[in-house]
Amino acid sequence: MPHFSYNARNRAGQLVSDEIEAPSRKDALRRLQTRGFQPLQLKERAAPKRAKSKRSGSKKTSAPSETAASASGSDAKRFASKHRLPFLQALHDLTSSGLSAGEAVRLLANRLKEPTLKNIFSEVWDRLSEGANLSRALQDFPTVFDESTINLLQAGEATGNLNDTLARLIEHLTEQREMKRQLMNALAYPLFMTVVATGVILFFLFFLLPRLQTLLDALGGELPWSTELLVNFSEFALQYGIAVLAGGAFLVVSFWRWRASDAGRLVTDRWALRIPLLGDFIQSQTVLAFSQTLSVLLENGITTADALRMTEKQIQNRVHRAAFDEATDRILEGEPLSAAIERTGCFPDLVLDQLAVGENTGNVVPSLQKSAATYRRMISSQLNTFTKVIASGVLLSVFLFVGFIAFAMVSAIFTLSSSFSV
Repeated sequence: MPHFSYNARNRAGQLVSDEIEAPSRKDALRRLQTRGFQPLQLKERAAPKRAKSKRSGSKKTSAPSETAASASGSDAKRFASKHRLPFLQALHDLTSSGLSAGEAVRLLANRLKEPTLKNIFSEVWDRLSEGANLSRALQDFPTVFDESTINLLQAGEATGNLNDTLARLIEHLTEQREMKRQLMNALAYPLFMTVVATGVILFFLFFLLPRLQTLLDALGGELPWSTELLVNFSEFALQYGIAVLAGGAFLVVSFWRWRASDAGRLVTDRWALRIPLLGDFIQSQTVLAFSQTLSVLLENGITTADALRMTEKQIQNRVHRAAFDEATDRILEGEPLSAAIERTGCFPDLVLDQLAVGENTGNVVPSLQKSAATYRRMISSQLNTFTKVIASGVLLSVFLFVGFIAFAMVSAIFTLSSSFSV
């Protein structure tokens, strides 16, 4: 990895000269700004020869921790992010009663009955007993604890407010879980209606219609266009239905794999922003993720630079994330938060005004919390609208299809009746 020598001023205004290791010049500047330095000069240089021995020495120093991590690495992979909130809640229940974090982890490792949580606490206690602090121990479980959670706990340990940090973090994760639950509930009814409607249609096409077609053929006569269309569609489905389903499944899997790539995700996220209702919902999600995450991070003592980078990872839409990444660069260069965010085009004027007021008063956190509360209510309202629109669309589609079937059958009966009367 490249090495850079730099001259910079620290927060006290003193001149500092040293070296830093970073993947690129841009990353080196970001790391210096994260540390509170104002870069004056930055030059790339070759890695020093002593770096190898230094790295090997540090490796020997951290051998016990690395050994524990590698020994249980395969076990840690079976833990998922869904265990994060129960872990923090159980830990907070004991730390709020006066126990230290280490004693709480040891007690929970021995007393818990739920096997997965018990295993997590046991492995965390193994690391704590080797001398690691809580935030360092949790870094060995990246599938459970993300970077923002680790940094929040680290800040809480440094300031002596670990219990308060746990409470805020639990509140934040609970709100996120509630939003996901509302989203799933909003989609459950339309999905149920779609499955039932599809089952009814398939039952008619593959079971009832062939029998009706046999009866109509026995009666003879020319069928109306609507009945002919329905019969031809049924025959096509019977003969080529499996091939069509296989082709459709192949296209869906191919599209999903393409979307999983960086280029595909960026393109599909840009398409999603242009869809009516969905685009507004995605924008609301971005504003909520930004306001909610940044307020929690800043409130718990995370530096602005680190908080912005962690918040960026919480934005799901790649188009918005790229715009926010550029805004973060401008903020780190000294541009006001509200001005940089305005350039992204992702945030409404009301949110920008609230941020500007927070910056003028020197306290952005309350403004962010107000925006988060507003957009939680807005997203709930949008989810209700989605439910009604999707459910109405499904019911209308089923009604039109069943109505067409009834029209085709009645038309066939009247046509054949008139032919007999003649």
